[in-house]
Amino acid sequence: MNVGAEPGRITRVVILAVVGIIFALPILAMVEFTFRSGLSGGHTLDHWTGLVSEDAARTYRGLFQAIGNSFILAIVTVGIVVVILLPTMILVHLQFPRLRRVLEFICIIPITVPAIVLVVGLAPVYSVVVKLLGGATWTLAFAYGITVLPYAYRAIQANLDAVDVRTLSEAARTLSAGWMRVLWFVLLPNLRRGVLAAAFISVAVVLGEFTIASILNRRNLQTALLQVSQSDPWVATIFALLALLLAFVLLLSIGRLGRDRRTS
Repeated sequence: MNVGAEPGRITRVVILAVVGIIFALPILAMVEFTFRSGLSGGHTLDHWTGLVSEDAARTYRGLFQAIGNSFILAIVTVGIVVVILLPTMILVHLQFPRLRRVLEFICIIPITVPAIVLVVGLAPVYSVVVKLLGGATWTLAFAYGITVLPYAYRAIQANLDAVDVRTLSEAARTLSAGWMRVLWFVLLPNLRRGVLAAAFISVAVVLGEFTIASILNRRNLQTALLQVSQSDPWVATIFALLALLLAFVLLLSIGRLGRDRRTS
């Protein structure tokens, strides 16, 4: 049996190595590009050290503001997932199990619709949002809350299927706990891994989104990187690498959560 399993293990290692090389080459090229001194062909650390210089805050003020906007968008989007999607999924799971397929279909729809098509439909809605809440960048979180639905739904639903939510909630209710106490003190601790995975995925999606922000004329990290790249492509590449690194760390955290759940 060990002999039969060895070729399969070698095949997996080879496939992972090839995939790793395919993904690593563009990233290594980006890293090398950030150290180039220009057309001379040499290498320098000036592009990296320039980010911590005294003039960096003034020179790249718009970029830093865009980074702040993206983090605010990420926080508000995660709040939408936790406050709206999570209680809805729990309610359907406990009280209306026949509506589970309907809710799943609704949550999966955004992944089948291209972002540019989605934003065309959202443009009239945002004309009303601007009148009510103004044109601040954080209002993009309403659109991002829709785009992250498929990913957040899958992460939370996987955790819901792994936990006997019905038994836990009924046990808490028999002890005279209200629904808010059941949700906050009983269900959320058991759904922590799914909620964290949904939050991490939502943050990664928000930090990488460009189409909706560009068409709706809002300033986030990706639209700011496009503008900066026209005058300083090295700095734009550095921040793109940092965003990729953050997304990679979040995805590793999701994988770690999944391993912890299997071993517990």
